[in-house]
Amino acid sequence: MKIAVAYSRSPFVAVGVALFAALFIAILLLAFLPVRYDSREEVFEIPKGTWAQRMSGNSISILPDQIYLALGVRDLLVLRNLDDVPQMFGPTLIMPGQSFKLPFELASEYDFACTAHASGQMRVVVDPEPTPGWQRLLWRIKNVFR
Repeated sequence: MKIAVAYSRSPFVAVGVALFAALFIAILLLAFLPVRYDSREEVFEIPKGTWAQRMSGNSISILPDQIYLALGVRDLLVLRNLDDVPQMFGPTLIMPGQSFKLPFELASEYDFACTAHASGQMRVVVDPEPTPGWQRLLWRIKNVFR
């Protein structure tokens, strides 16, 4: 003797399964799609009048405390001095109107003296290349919160 059992799915279950599938596909895409930018350069400009404002006592912040780069993605720091006076970045003197390009080849944290920065110091954090899989997914998530 067979007993027929009526089984009906709740529409909430179908929606839940669809949302789970969409989330799973999104995670896979984020983990495996290549990271692409138009350029490997991360450009920061020191605007005209920065030094004059600092000398008049204004504490302006034109550069972030930390700059984040990633090998193979964005691993070339470019500083453009649009100010009227030379600026120092580490041991390098950047004259007015000039740019300074600093390539990074090793993942690490680098501290530099920087006259354009409010504190006089700037840190450059260079992450390893985000390879496909979990490392790329975690790198993308980390960059959302930076």
